[in-house]
Amino acid sequence: MKILFLVYHGFSEVSGISKKIHYQVKGLRENGHDARLCYYGFAENGHRCRYIDDKVIKDYGTGKWAGLQQRLDYGCVYDYCIREKIELVYARCFMNANPCLIGFFKKLRKAGIHAVTEIPTYPYDHEFDDAKGFKRVGFILDKTFRRCLYHYMDALVTFSDAEYIFGQRTIRISNGVDFDSIPLHQLSIISHHLSDLHLIGVAEVHYWHGFDRLIKGLGHYYQQGGQRKVCFHIVGGIWEGDLYGTRGIQSLIDQYGLNNQVVLHGQLFGSQLDEVFNQCQFAIGSLGRHRNGITVIKTLKNREYATRGIPFIYSEQDSDFDDKPYILKAPADESPIDIQKIIDFVDRFTMQPMEIRESVKHLTWKIQMQKVVESINIT
Repeated sequence: MKILFLVYHGFSEVSGISKKIHYQVKGLRENGHDARLCYYGFAENGHRCRYIDDKVIKDYGTGKWAGLQQRLDYGCVYDYCIREKIELVYARCFMNANPCLIGFFKKLRKAGIHAVTEIPTYPYDHEFDDAKGFKRVGFILDKTFRRCLYHYMDALVTFSDAEYIFGQRTIRISNGVDFDSIPLHQLSIISHHLSDLHLIGVAEVHYWHGFDRLIKGLGHYYQQGGQRKVCFHIVGGIWEGDLYGTRGIQSLIDQYGLNNQVVLHGQLFGSQLDEVFNQCQFAIGSLGRHRNGITVIKTLKNREYATRGIPFIYSEQDSDFDDKPYILKAPADESPIDIQKIIDFVDRFTMQPMEIRESVKHLTWKIQMQKVVESINIT
């Protein structure tokens, strides 16, 4: 099948979302589909361009008008779909519903081209509670036009359990993993024999990751006389608003005197990331999804932790992991995380990394993306 994977932004080598999209395209190709990737970005000469598999299909030039066209002009994408006989357009939601996008998908439907849109997080409205300026205007536009936009889809792809989203039926899949890109966890000899406990949380940190709950838990643990050395390694960028303030990570570190117990590594990749993972015995998933109204979600990070073969904690509902022996569930509320429970869990834990990894073989992108294709009635 000829599939166009449509993305409304460009890519970054340091972005987990960018990597995920490339793995999804790889999964489609592994199933024998002719999958092409459409996105926009900047050429070497500074021009704004729309690309398909690194080839420019439209050069918009420079300046504000070029920026506006790049976000609203889909004529070149439509012409490409017709010319190349694309059968399915798989789009990734960017919370950008608008009349131009509606017109594009309406034309696709008239041409007999099927379409789905992936909603990465649902519901997502609460993510915009504090949005201002252009971001707030964009959200209002999306909220105004999204039901009309998704009327022209065959379905919406979701990682939640919702059967309908914005009036459209859903295809429910799990976030997937690419086994080739994630090495198996190998706890270092030093960490294996020391009594110290090292925790790792990997994320582009936002308030819904709830890492503040873990830091508060560490603070309470030591205030109550905890003797075990517990160190929390945070890997990834942290937004300014999530560093300071009442729930700010740095504010809490200072409040509880945890400068030696919480390590902010910043963004790490490749062997540097692996090195930190191999110091750690336990991983931290999302602990605050309830803050933006989400109770059920199949996060990418949970799957990446399991693929590495490291036990972890999270607070949402995730049917792929809720009953697994390498999982510790946290309550979906604002209580500090009970550090002693993590210590007791790790001290009793005996599963090997390969056993954990084997449990998620069915969650490869190859299998998950094929579920989407099989759910679209294309004759």
